[in-house]
Amino acid sequence: MQKFFIQFSWITILAVYLLILVGGIVRSTGSGMGCPDWPKCFGKVVPPTKLEELPPNYKEIYAEKRREKNLRLVGFLKAIGMREAAERVRNDETIYIEEDFDVTKTWIEFLNRLLGVLIGLMIFVNFVASLSYRKIKPLVPVLSFLAIILVGFQGWIGSIVVSTNLLEGMITLHMFLAIVQVLLMAFTAETARKTYSQEPQGTLQISKNLWILLWITMILSFGQVLLGTQVREQIDAIAKEIGNRGAWIEKLDYRFYVHRSYSLLLLALNVFLLFKLRKITQEYFVKIRFLYQMLIAVLLLSILSGAIMAYFAVPAFAQPIHLALAAAMMGLEWQIFLRLRMMSE
Repeated sequence: MQKFFIQFSWITILAVYLLILVGGIVRSTGSGMGCPDWPKCFGKVVPPTKLEELPPNYKEIYAEKRREKNLRLVGFLKAIGMREAAERVRNDETIYIEEDFDVTKTWIEFLNRLLGVLIGLMIFVNFVASLSYRKIKPLVPVLSFLAIILVGFQGWIGSIVVSTNLLEGMITLHMFLAIVQVLLMAFTAETARKTYSQEPQGTLQISKNLWILLWITMILSFGQVLLGTQVREQIDAIAKEIGNRGAWIEKLDYRFYVHRSYSLLLLALNVFLLFKLRKITQEYFVKIRFLYQMLIAVLLLSILSGAIMAYFAVPAFAQPIHLALAAAMMGLEWQIFLRLRMMSE
């Protein structure tokens, strides 16, 4: 069961990456509101396939349902001290502008939700398998249970994203939690792997300055992903006003230009780290060499996909790819850090 937990953990992590890619497809196709309610879709377990299956006043029905849900959300936000966010939700009437029924968008969003439910079940199975570590490494089941809590919170945030009609900031939070989920599960899997394999105490020596540089690089990468999500939210807002994709980029503010230049800084930092880590003994470097090769490739592809969006009018196919590559960058950096940490303990 312990070996199964490690293997299934990595399958689940890959599934989360797939969900991030699908989430990018949902956004690039404008399908985020393909289902105007949550967790059902148009009040059904299986969504409709044609307009005739919906009542004539379906827009008013689901706008009112969201209004009722958002009033409860406003009360919650005020209770935890987020009064500014509460007032924004209360007063933003654009939240209740309903989109016309589109069967393609509805089913894209519905399949996205199905994948999310499947991953939630996989994380629960992971927790059950983690109980085999309860005596030899109690931290593993504790972290696995925390992953269940986090995925439940993700589901709640997903419902908020729908009820607030993709309100700016909510999507960034949704992405933030997805990245945290991946990092938490990777840490848990690595902890279990080292316990299961009973690896000897590490003798790798890494300087304090190099550890600091590793942390700085990961923090900057995390900031880059969140900044990219904010740029994407801006594009969503501009797209509602301007149908011409060719005019979107020129309407973006300074965050786009910071995000664009930021990627070159991250590439330079990671190449420098690769150069510094090559100086450690071959026995240790060979264990992370492939991960670093993948990381550099992901960074280059991410820059390429970003350039395609910037210079070719934000083509829809490039958006989910760019998002998935950003998540992969964070995951690979974290995995390299964990491997070095395990080898040096």
